[in-house]
Amino acid sequence: MAPPRSLAAAALVATAAAVVLSSLLYRRKCGRLAARVRELEAALAVAAEKAASERRGRVRAQQSLRRALSEQEPRPDEARPVKAAAAAAPASYPMAPIGTVQSCFSTRNGTPRQPLVVTLARATVALDPARVPAAALEGLASYSHCWILYVFHLNTDLDKMWKDPARSKVKAKVRVPRLKGGKMGVLATRAPHRPNPIGLSVAKVEVVDGHAVLLSGVDLVDGTPVIDIKPYLPYSDSVKGAAVPNWLEIDGALAVESIHFSEQFISALHICWVHAQKQSLYASADEFQDLIKQVLSWDIRSLSQRIRPHQVDMERETNSHRSEEADEDHGDGASSGVVYHLHLEGIDVSYRIDQGSNIVVEDAALLTVVRNQNRDGYLAWRDKLGSSGL
Repeated sequence: MAPPRSLAAAALVATAAAVVLSSLLYRRKCGRLAARVRELEAALAVAAEKAASERRGRVRAQQSLRRALSEQEPRPDEARPVKAAAAAAPASYPMAPIGTVQSCFSTRNGTPRQPLVVTLARATVALDPARVPAAALEGLASYSHCWILYVFHLNTDLDKMWKDPARSKVKAKVRVPRLKGGKMGVLATRAPHRPNPIGLSVAKVEVVDGHAVLLSGVDLVDGTPVIDIKPYLPYSDSVKGAAVPNWLEIDGALAVESIHFSEQFISALHICWVHAQKQSLYASADEFQDLIKQVLSWDIRSLSQRIRPHQVDMERETNSHRSEEADEDHGDGASSGVVYHLHLEGIDVSYRIDQGSNIVVEDAALLTVVRNQNRDGYLAWRDKLGSSGL
């Protein structure tokens, strides 16, 4: 039997050998891992360079496409030097609507001239799922208001502007309703007939659901193509001390004196409401009547109608934006003798206005035009609004 000291020495030698072996194995493993890390770093560098190269290629392709589009379209200044033409901005940019407005306003006539003036004015923006995934709207409901950028699609000069821009003469000045026919530079107004027919409106965000947004306080006509939605930021979008011209500060420039609803209208409205309420954005006939009162509280007639009272061809009005500059001679006549029409939520509301700006709403009738059958009505939105309500 070996002495105790020999056993202890042997155990110590064995332990030392195990430590040395473990250290060698650890260093070998570390070496393999370091080599693998270097391989991955090299592969990552190659992938990053490839991605950067592809990005540069896409940028060059986009620049070439913009140049090609610019050279393809006729320009009024084609006689300028080639170098100057190549360095200039492209004549157009590729854009397409991301959604469509489904509004309580069937026609341009009666649609408010500015947003938030008619707080009860409601609309939904139905976004195209093929262009805008539902995730793109995540977070929008946290804002109280948003900006809507859209196209004045009912302007009657769009075809000429886009197909033959060299011959399209944009009017430098337009008639302003508040100036009673006085003219102002088009870029100093919000007239729909502009060098580019782009509109900008702020609206209250009521609820976001899937690919649809319910808005209130809108000045958007049904069918308006939407090209973008941006959140309203009070800290940057609201400018303290902002100034406007004196003619915009005139109180009540377009306000009416009074609005009265006839018994015939109230009776006819309740009959119409039986058919219209399913797809309407309003909870009751009484709330819809409040909408009518808000819309008519500002004289919605065009300048020519106020100067020379005349009835509008509503079929033509449905399919075109009537210019405030129209000055047809329809002859003089008493305002109270002319019946005007307002189309809201598939209902034709007829009214008269006298020379003292007193309005009598006389009748209501269902429109024969088929409305959008896919639009959710108030009941569907009420469930999504929860306790906040409209």
